[in-house]
Formats: sequence, structure tokens, C-alpha cells
Amino acid sequence: MIVALPADSDVAPARLKAVCHIQREVAPLPADWLELVGFVARYYHAPPGEVIALALPPGLRRADAVSDRESDPLLDLTPEGHAALAETRRASRALSLLAQLRDAGVIRRSVARELPDGGALADALRRGWIEPVRAASPATPAANQPELTEGQRAAVDTISAEPAGFVSWLLQGVTGSGKTEVYLRLAARALAAGQQVLMLVPEIALTPQLESRVANRFPAACVVSLHSGLAEGARSRGFVQALEGRADIVLGTRLSVFAPLPRLGLILVDEEHDASYKQQEGVRYSARDVAVWRARQRGVPVVLGSATPSLESWHHARAERYRSLRLDARAVASTLPKVRRIDTRRMKLDEGLSPQLKTAIGERVARGEQSLVFLNRRGYAPVLSCPSCGWVSRCPHCSANLVVHLADRRLRCHHCGCDTEVPRSCPVCGNQDIQPFGRGTQRIEARLAELFPDARVLRVDRDSARTRNQWEEMLAQIANGEADILVGTQMMAKGHDFPKLTLVGVIGADASLHAADFRAPERLFQQLMQVGGRAGRAHLPGEVLIQTEYPEHPLYRCLVKHDFDAFAASALDERRAAGFPPFTYQAMLRADAPMLQDAMDFLAHARRLAQDMAPAGIRVFDAVPMRLTRLARRERAQLLVEADERPLLQGFLGRWIEILRAQRTGRELRWQLDVDPLEV
Repeated sequence: MIVALPADSDVAPARLKAVCHIQREVAPLPADWLELVGFVARYYHAPPGEVIALALPPGLRRADAVSDRESDPLLDLTPEGHAALAETRRASRALSLLAQLRDAGVIRRSVARELPDGGALADALRRGWIEPVRAASPATPAANQPELTEGQRAAVDTISAEPAGFVSWLLQGVTGSGKTEVYLRLAARALAAGQQVLMLVPEIALTPQLESRVANRFPAACVVSLHSGLAEGARSRGFVQALEGRADIVLGTRLSVFAPLPRLGLILVDEEHDASYKQQEGVRYSARDVAVWRARQRGVPVVLGSATPSLESWHHARAERYRSLRLDARAVASTLPKVRRIDTRRMKLDEGLSPQLKTAIGERVARGEQSLVFLNRRGYAPVLSCPSCGWVSRCPHCSANLVVHLADRRLRCHHCGCDTEVPRSCPVCGNQDIQPFGRGTQRIEARLAELFPDARVLRVDRDSARTRNQWEEMLAQIANGEADILVGTQMMAKGHDFPKLTLVGVIGADASLHAADFRAPERLFQQLMQVGGRAGRAHLPGEVLIQTEYPEHPLYRCLVKHDFDAFAASALDERRAAGFPPFTYQAMLRADAPMLQDAMDFLAHARRLAQDMAPAGIRVFDAVPMRLTRLARRERAQLLVEADERPLLQGFLGRWIEILRAQRTGRELRWQLDVDPLEV
């Protein structure tokens, strides 16, 4: 991709590549899009080519990927084009084409290409003299809109009353408060003004439901989905529709933040706290943070919505860098679900199920209501072990256990994908009495089926819902009341509205209370509040039962009261005292190699360089092995750098990374920089 034409170059001519073909099926990407990818490259210290490769659909490199009628837009002269015709006396093919287009009126690009000077079309588009225009199609909302609650109306009116321009809004609404309806009302106003809307969701699984809801609300609008799960051609066509201004609403996962939108008027980020917005491979960017930067760049509002905002966003709102709006009541249900703690310290559990939870499930089955048992661990058991010699099923390629999947008698690594058959005896001592240890969703599913033989038990995790069709079939089963008891992982924790679901039971939450990662309590509170919010979303009251050995833990006390603000304030006080984000700014340099010592040696060298050149205020820590040290046959280590000021850290990182890129390393060693890491 050509992004600029310098007058000269210090690169040897033999290394320069010639342009052999120009993709004329796609309009040139606008300057603001190049500024966007340039910002991502600078802030995350990634090569610009990698960012462009990430942002562009692969199919755009082939003409046949976008050669259908959907990529044949209407073209018209821009004000700059009319001015060029009026002011320029020098003849050129491009100006001659402008005159022909002016006389012809709005025409299709394929027709313009056949005009006598149609070969100058790309030049005229590049100069901004011609632009794609939309056919007249009113984006009028459907008539059957729900009545807004007082809180929803106040949020819509407050945002709409703000003068045009950039504002970051944090919409904090309890689960079931109708944040999506607020998004749709704001989108309607943007569409009425002839603007495009960008809607981000954290996971592909959430796009079908939202796309259907948006399309039903705006039947005359062009709604486009963009995410990595699309076929190459569909993703390319959606990108081009956005680029040419024909897409009224673009919704998708994190990569959709790169959609070129000439008429952009509003950005919406749902579940803004979700870690899925941060890319963990390649260019490690945060789509939420990029969305805020893009809104500032384009001078448009951005709305970040969540029942449990990230502590960074909540802190920004408290510091008045973001404008805060609240939805404190549910849109349909009269009350939030009641949260109860079940003290399991002296309790005998039945495959992880307490007597209280089993009784509550039985009551819901008898009443024809639905229950969800939440356990964020798939498989049958997390490990297979031998009680005789102590052998455990370890992955040969990772420092992790192989998980037991009993239904098909397989041991699987959930990190690298290693897959092997369950042995009939211990491979070390030959003992045939090897046992699965711990519990996963498959084990809970099997026990619930035994306890409630007349109930329909449905397991929802990445093993049972591998494809979009399987996922949509499961959602339909649940919505139609064809399942009585659900066993699910975090796939069930957000974005779903099941009217008959009145009970949520949580198993195994305590493990995150004492995790080494300082963000673990925040993630746990968000996860439990989100999954608990699935209960009682219609007119039936909801209940959440949390099994714990720490019933008096402050996190659980805040959860019982649905008091996110108290939890957030306490967590931020702890982070301020410890010097953690958002009160400091961090970057993590990670390295991996077949031998751990090679990765550690590289990081030690990088640390010495950093110490020699770092200005006052930059803190460089020792290199340490990562918690999951071995992954897919490679040993991993990391080195943390931090500062109290973002510009200071960014300036240092730019100089440091430039030096590191010039260093010679072994072929087998790889390293990456992660700015604003979520895992430390």
C-alpha cells in the first residue's frame, strides 16, 4: 500500500519495489484513515506495515473480491471538484473527466470508467474531486419502538443536547437497564443527520443478535458487520461499503474500529470493560482506546457503555475527563436479582454443587423456569492424576495441564491445542486407578443430568458451540424454553436476555480472589455482576447464589449490594497506594525462544540498554519468566517498564525500541512490545 510519495529515498534502488498493479476497484483510502493507522503504529510502537495489514481485509488485494455490484457506487463531484473546474485553465484528463461527470450528473463508477477520459477516474478520486454518494434511502426507525424509561430518556436527551463535537461519555447502567436501546436512539439521530454510526461489541458471538436488532429497528438502513469470523469476500465487501459511504451502520468486534467511514458521526462501544477489546497477538492495540482517539480525531461523540466499567474509564469519569451518565434501574424488571452467598467452608459438595443450589434448581425446574450454573472452566476435569505415583497429565508443549474431555476420552491443552487419548493406566507406574481431579462444565453437566433426569440440561461453552450456527441454535433453544438447566462459561456472561432465566449459581469463583494479577479482582467482580445480571431480566424475580469459602470478602459484600461504585473506589485506592494503573503507565517487553535462557538473556540486554538511556522517572524492572512460561514449545519471559507520565514513557519507548530493532538476535528468538498491558 502506498501511503506517501517522498521526493527522494536513502534506500538502495535495488531494494525498492516497482508498482506492478493498482487496485482500481477500491476508492483510495482517505487521509483520516491513514492518520488513524499512523497513530496506532506510533502509540503501540508497531511497524506501520503491520498495522495496515491488520486493518485491511486480505481480500482487498484481489480485484475479484470486491468486483460485484455492491462495489459500484454512485459518483458525484465534490465542492473541490467544482472549484477545480472553475479555477483551473490548464487542460488535463482528470479535469476533462470532471466536465463529463458534471454534464452527466450522478452516475455509477462503472459508467464513469467507460467515459472518454474514464482512465483518469482514480486520479480524480485521489485528489478529492469526486466522491461516492449514497442513493436516497431514508434511515427511518421502525414504528414499534419501546417506551423509554426516565433514565434512558435523560441519557438520550443529555447526549443529543450536547453541541456537535468530541465528547467521551461513560454510560454506566445496571444489567438489564436498556443501554442498547439508548444506543439505538442515538444512532437514529445520527442517521437522520446523514451520518454513519460505528458500534463495537467485544465478541463475535454477540454480533448476530445485535445485527438482527439493528436491522429490525432500521429496515431502510445499510447495516454491515465486520469481524474476523466473516468469509474473506464478505469482510472485503463490508469494508468497501463503509469506505464508499454506503454503510449507514457498521457493527463488529475490535477490528471494525479501522473501518473507513467518511460520514462518521457517532461511535458506540458496548461492554467497554471487556478484555476482548485488547488484541493479544501481533499489534497489541486496544480497540476501545483507539475508538476514543478516533472520536477525538473526527470531532464526534463516543459512548462507552457498561454495567461494570473498567477502572480506567471509571477513574476518567470521576476526574471529569469523561462525561458520566447512569441508568440505575432495569428497563423491564422491577428489581435487580437478589444475591446470596453460600458458605461452603464446612459443607460437603456434590460434584461442586451445594445442597442450597440443588434445591434452588429443583424449584425452578418445577415452576418451568430456567437456571444457569456458571463455571468458567470447560472440559470434564482440569487434570488427570495418579494417586499411586503422583503423575499428572501435563502438556508436552506447555507448562500447563491437559484437560480431561471425558465424552470423547481425550486429553486436550486449552493453550496450544495438543490432543491425545485418555490413557487406560498411569503411563509411569501402570496403575489403572487414575482419576480426573477437579471439575469442568462437562462434569457439572453430567451430574445435573443425573440429579434432574426429567430436565433438559444444555451445556454452553466453546466445545459445544464451535460454530456460529451451533451458537445460534443454542440461543434459540434457550429463548424458546427448550432447555431447563444451562451450564455455561463466560460465553453466557454478557449480552443475552432470556426472560425465563431466574436463577444463576456460581461455582469456583474464589480462585480469582488471590490471583497474582492485580486486575484479577476487577475481572472477577465484572464477571460475576455480568453473569448474575442474566437472572430476572423480565417480569419474574431473579436470584444469584455464589458458592464461596470467603463469604465476608469485601468483593462479595459489594456484589450482594450491587454496589460497583464502592468496589471501584476501594480497588482504585489500593492501586493508588501500590502504584498500579491508572496511576502509572506501563509497557511490557516480552520475549520467547526454544530455551528460556535465550529469552532471559535478550531481556537482560534490553534492560541494560534501557538503564543506560532512560531519563529520570522511567522505572525498569528485572526480567522474569511469564506465569505460563512454556507455550507451544517456546519459553517465555517478560520485562516491565513504567512511568508516572504517559508522554515520558512514550518518548522513551520510541528511542528504546528503535535501538532494539537494530540489534541482531538469533533466528529463534522473537520479541514484542505490549503498551498498556492487561496482563502483568
